[in-house]
Amino acid sequence: MASVRIHNDQRVELLRGVSLFSGCSKDELRRIASLTTEHRVKAREVLAERGQPGLEFFVIVEGTATASRGGVHLATLGPGSFFGELALLDGGERTASVVADSDMRVLVLSRKEFQGLHSVAPSVAYKMLAEVGRRLRQADELLDEAAESQTVGVRGAL
Repeated sequence: MASVRIHNDQRVELLRGVSLFSGCSKDELRRIASLTTEHRVKAREVLAERGQPGLEFFVIVEGTATASRGGVHLATLGPGSFFGELALLDGGERTASVVADSDMRVLVLSRKEFQGLHSVAPSVAYKMLAEVGRRLRQADELLDEAAESQTVGVRGAL
């Protein structure tokens, strides 16, 4: 990932468009923006790999990426999407892999910076937890559907 320098006001405007940060004041957005680093990512670059330590949180500014787990497509992520929050919340491993579909620009927040975010903008922490819950339910449904289709295929072969 190549680091790129952009002005903090530009980051504020980028973050304002992300649903996760919609309840934040301009001062909160400035503080969050000051904690991020912008990176450019090449197509096919792995941004997160399932089972690896989660050291960063990503917000997509430009481009798209695919999130998958065990060969199951979980989501296509585009501008305004974010990922990597679960591993940062609990210090665990990545639960899915994310690969860039195209060249991308992302804002990155490290674990240390992420932990400081909770005191700066508690509304973000609440929204993030709600999103984690939503994503967990979505992933469970996709995995259940995949298991169901494998079971149906086996029954049909008998």
